Amino acid sequence: MDVNGTVAEGFEPVREAFVRNFEVLGDRGAAVAVYRDGRLVVDLWAGTKDVDGTADSAPWERGTAQIVRSATKGVAAAALLLLHQRGLLDLDAPVGEYWPEFKAVGKERVLVRHVLSHRAGLPVLDRPLTPEEALDPLRGAEAVARQALVWEPGTDHGYHALTYGWLLGELVRRVTGRGVGEWIAEEISGPVGADLWVGLPAAEAGRVGRSGRVEAPGNAGGLRSRPKRSVAEAYDDPASLTRRAFAAITPFPDQNDPAYRAASLPATNGIATAEGLARFYASLVGEVGGGPRLFTSETLAAARAAESAGPDRVLVINTRFGLGYMLHGSASPFLDAGSFGHPGRGGSLGFADPESGIAFGYVTNGFSKTVTADPRAQALVRGVRAAL
Repeated sequence: MDVNGTVAEGFEPVREAFVRNFEVLGDRGAAVAVYRDGRLVVDLWAGTKDVDGTADSAPWERGTAQIVRSATKGVAAAALLLLHQRGLLDLDAPVGEYWPEFKAVGKERVLVRHVLSHRAGLPVLDRPLTPEEALDPLRGAEAVARQALVWEPGTDHGYHALTYGWLLGELVRRVTGRGVGEWIAEEISGPVGADLWVGLPAAEAGRVGRSGRVEAPGNAGGLRSRPKRSVAEAYDDPASLTRRAFAAITPFPDQNDPAYRAASLPATNGIATAEGLARFYASLVGEVGGGPRLFTSETLAAARAAESAGPDRVLVINTRFGLGYMLHGSASPFLDAGSFGHPGRGGSLGFADPESGIAFGYVTNGFSKTVTADPRAQALVRGVRAAL
């Protein structure tokens, strides 16, 4: 495997794990980046830009980007937390205070905090959106505003796989007057110099490779490679909250469609380079290359303080969430107990670990069946841990 890029002395275990991902775990094209204390210590890429990997496929280059699915949620969460940090949004205010139409059908008690911690009780849509409807951010927000609660807000948690994006995006729009993708570009990715977008600009479209399904990678160091029967049954049951949450758009759009990539769906369609994703997380906890540190110590503490923990009514496993971020745990292991971030279904991962100064980004064009703990990403995390 021809691996390109650089690794700082001591971080060779990450390169070894990256090579093994291609040799054993089915990666076709991927990149990984790691910052430590604001310095880029791992910047690797390999394989082909497109998942099909044919002989005439262009090679993955430095700057190749991919859709990162739910790893987008961690970027989008920063928008609400920064609005709170600036005094423009109260986390303990009802969502309806900013979005009056949302208060319909008994949702007056849903707080902004509940949205970020997956406790809002709105993981499904009784009438799923079509792909065409989903590309219009107003249609998604309108659908969520009409939707009745599944559980009393704040009393339980369950992963809001798709509705999270419409809830968060509309709050940003109501508070700022800007779309969430525009706000992220102007207030987050632009200032910190991160190659990541929620709503891909036409000028960047040529950098993005074609993604697709790959065979589920085998077991990598003890992680479960097949889901428990209860989890598999939940995904197979059309009436389950699990299946309905992921079917809030039906059928799911083609993620290689330029129109889908250009839309702003802050739960699912962020596009990033591995370096851009790692740089974003590094900027949450410190300065990078003279850019701003985004989170104050108080905001950082709020982001990674456990708001939800235990059985997840949608994912049917034990999950832990802070405000907008998954926390280190069995469902999605990061580096250590203080780590916070977000995986993307099928492989991608971004997180920060403030105690060690580590910020991590992994993107791939090959999506497996994993939801929260892909063996390829986890192998790389173990490589980072071995280097510390």
